Amino acid sequence: MKRSSGIIMHISSLPEKHGIGTFGASAYKFADFLKESGQSYWQILPLGHTGYGDSPYQSFSAFAGNPYFIDLDILAKEGLLEKKDLQKVIYKGKNDQVDYKWLFDTRYKVLKKAYLKAKKVLNNEIKEFVVENKSWLNDYAMYMAIKEKMNFVSWQEWDLDIKLRKEESMKHYRMSLADEIGFWEFIQYEFYKQWNELKAYVNELGIQIIGDIPIYVASDSSDTWAHPELFKLDEDKNPITVAGCPPDAFSETGQLWGNPIYDWEYLEKTEYAWWVMRIKESLKLFDVIRIDHFRGFESYWEVPYGETTAVNGKWVKGPGLKLFKQIREDLGEVNIIAEDLGFLTDEVLEFRDATGYPGMKVLQFAFDTREQSDYIPHTYYKHCIVYTGTHDNDTIKGWMETTGMKEDVAYAKTYLHLNDEEGQNWGFIRGAWSSVGDVAITLMQDLLDLGNEARMNLPSTLGGNWIWRMPEASLTGALAEKLYNLTKLYGRCK
Repeated sequence: MKRSSGIIMHISSLPEKHGIGTFGASAYKFADFLKESGQSYWQILPLGHTGYGDSPYQSFSAFAGNPYFIDLDILAKEGLLEKKDLQKVIYKGKNDQVDYKWLFDTRYKVLKKAYLKAKKVLNNEIKEFVVENKSWLNDYAMYMAIKEKMNFVSWQEWDLDIKLRKEESMKHYRMSLADEIGFWEFIQYEFYKQWNELKAYVNELGIQIIGDIPIYVASDSSDTWAHPELFKLDEDKNPITVAGCPPDAFSETGQLWGNPIYDWEYLEKTEYAWWVMRIKESLKLFDVIRIDHFRGFESYWEVPYGETTAVNGKWVKGPGLKLFKQIREDLGEVNIIAEDLGFLTDEVLEFRDATGYPGMKVLQFAFDTREQSDYIPHTYYKHCIVYTGTHDNDTIKGWMETTGMKEDVAYAKTYLHLNDEEGQNWGFIRGAWSSVGDVAITLMQDLLDLGNEARMNLPSTLGGNWIWRMPEASLTGALAEKLYNLTKLYGRCK
């Protein structure tokens, strides 16, 4: 990766009148802002179909996209919706937040209206899309149709015959829910159609998209239902062990994610076919893939199913280099960023270096007065991605205002020469942009100097996360010019 820079801005956070960011006009406007400000990368969070808790890291499928990101105005331009349909779903709540309950109650109704028209005018195009994506779409669409019929409970609570995918039961639901299955196929057709058009526009501007994929899949997902053999499940298809991470700076009891653990021995026998397919499909969406919790491929924290915290877990060896050798053999060189944060042993560092993928440096972690930090800029090497913060961090302003370690704040002010005239957020951005790291990236929240009211996620908490939305008038010419000048000054312009 050449010396360059970019911004983290998730699709959901874009301003848009129907309650959540989409692949519509605001996304194109943001791409123009990136171009104007001299940026080379637009980084987003996972695009998956989110489930309970609305986390993009817990999706109903490792391959299917989020229906909420389908732009309704584009559907209207295509003749699939009328203006009166759009008027019914104009959001009248807080414009700086996503109301997921409101979305769930309103969005699918209008999308089903679009489906009724699409069946008449897009039937052949949708069928072609289904054939091209049958490796994952058939199971996903059926899973979602059955899930809706079962009032959206987890597949592990379904009737035993369909939970275990008995042939007669599968045949019954495939026939009785044919139209509902067709709706979810249409949803993915529109998602991919709109995304591909947006991505083509972004790429034409000379900007690449960094897409985030979680290492694990959700327990309640079409992946675990359709392919239980890929995971450590018992005879009743319940997890034997689940994923998380040990106690750390974010949580004294660790983070209990609850995702099922991969059966890496089985996957190795298949030459990691499912993972190769996952990377291959992700490359259709993104130019660069950031794999979350990359250290889990070397060793992962495994917690017995039923535990209420992650304290009683243990480290277990992962597939290591074998997986990535297979990916290279099947797909060639892939642009991957290794999210190598957390507890890093010498083995993890050696593994990351052996893959050749750049790791991450988070500037907000640099100023620990208790010990020398590996995140302090004067220790950086070129082959890394430097972040002012991530979606799991305080915003810069929030950290400066609320951290209990005042000596750490004083250290940051001294090291980065922070001052009110420049703006303390700009001092952090300057610190990342001036570093030797190949790529420097900041959050849009930090560019706008917002406090923790704009924080994206607080790990180990449920509710109130993933809701921030950017104010409508944020993308000004003055802001673009200021970022462009800084980007040019430190040699990161295209």
